[in-house]
Amino acid sequence: MKTVDSINFSNKRALIRVDFNVPLNDKFEVTDETRIKAAIPTLKKILKDGGSIVLMSHLGRPKEGPTNKYSLKHIVANVSKLLGTEVQFAEDCIGADAFSRSAALKNGQVLLLENLRFYKEEEKGDESFAEKLSKHGNVYVNDAFGTAHRAHASTAVIAKFFKADAKCFGYVMAGEVESINKVLNNAEKPFTAIIGGAKVSDKIMIIEQLMNKANNILIGGGMAFTFVKAMGGQIGKSLCEDDRLDVAKQLLEKAKVKGVNIYIPTDAVIADNFANDANKKECKINEIPEGWMGLDAGPETVKMNNDVIKNSKTILWNGPMGVFEMSSFENGTKQAALAIVEATKNGAYSLIGGGDSVAAINKYSLADKVSYVSTGGGALLEYIEQGSLPGVKAIEG
Repeated sequence: MKTVDSINFSNKRALIRVDFNVPLNDKFEVTDETRIKAAIPTLKKILKDGGSIVLMSHLGRPKEGPTNKYSLKHIVANVSKLLGTEVQFAEDCIGADAFSRSAALKNGQVLLLENLRFYKEEEKGDESFAEKLSKHGNVYVNDAFGTAHRAHASTAVIAKFFKADAKCFGYVMAGEVESINKVLNNAEKPFTAIIGGAKVSDKIMIIEQLMNKANNILIGGGMAFTFVKAMGGQIGKSLCEDDRLDVAKQLLEKAKVKGVNIYIPTDAVIADNFANDANKKECKINEIPEGWMGLDAGPETVKMNNDVIKNSKTILWNGPMGVFEMSSFENGTKQAALAIVEATKNGAYSLIGGGDSVAAINKYSLADKVSYVSTGGGALLEYIEQGSLPGVKAIEG
C-alpha cells in the first residue's frame, strides 16, 4: 500500500483531500475536532519533509453554491491551532486567487481551499473540475476515508491527473484500509460480526457478504424483531419491517447452508412506551405482549452474546444492541462493548465501525481499548459490500 511514508515531500506541494466535515454550532464554532485531529499526523509528516500543503474538503450539504454556514473559513483557526502553524485560506477552490495562493506557497506553508461542494461539479465527479483542482499540487494525497465511497471529483476522478508515483494514501486512509482488509481478508478464526441497528433493509447486503467470511453473526437492536416475527414470534409493537420478513427468512436459510451461526436474541427488555422512564420488564423475545415494545437485549441474550464474543479472535461491530441513548435500555450495548474490550485484551482483533457503534464505544470511554475505531461509517459498510471503494481504487489503480 502506497502511503505518505513512501514519498519524500521535500520541495513538493501536496494536494490533500481531507475530511474536515465537522459539526459547527450556531456561532459557527467547531464542536468536535476529531476529524481534524485525525489528519494532523499526515500533514506533519509532509511539513517535516520540507513540503507545502494545499488542503481541500467539503463541509455539510450546501444546495445553492457558496453559503456562509458551510464555509470552511470557520475552521481555519482550529486547523492552525492543532497543526501548530498558520493556515492560509482561499475563498474559492478553483478561482484565480486560489491558484495564485497555492502557486506562491513556500515550503512549510499550508493553504486551505474553500468548500468543494460550493461547486455542483464536485459531487457529479466532473472531470474538468477535477483537472482544475489537480493544478494545486504536484503530489495527490487522499486522507478522507469518510468520503472514499463517493466517486466525487476530489476523491476518485482527480487521481487520474497524477502519475502513479505522485499519489498515495494519508495515514487515516491507510489505517482504515488496512484494518478492513485485516478483518475481511485475513481474519483469524473464529470471526464474529455483531450487526445491530434499526433496519434489516439497511444491512441485507452486509449480512450476505459477511456470511462468506464470518463464523458467527450476532443480530441485535431493532432489526432483530423482523427476524423474530419471520420465525413466527409475537413482538407486540416492537419495530418491524413487515415487507422484509421473507428476506429475513432467506438470510437464516442461507446461513444454515453456509454453516454460519446466526444468533438471534432470545429475550428482551420491553417497555410500554418509547421513553427512558417507561414501565419496563423482561420477557422472551417471541412472547412480547400487545402494547409493549422491545428496546434492549435481555439478560439471557447478553450472556449468549458475551460468550460468543469472548471466544472470538476477530470481531467486527456495526450497530447497537438496543436504544443505548436511553440509560434504561443501554445494558445490551454496553455489555457487548465490554465483552469486545475483554476479547481484545485476550488477543482478538476488534474493528468498530458505523456511527452508533462508534458513539457507543466513545460513550463508555473504551475507544482506546479496542483495536481500531473506523471514522467512516458509510464508507466502511460500502467497503464490506463492494470489496473496495472508488477513492481506494483511484490510488491503488
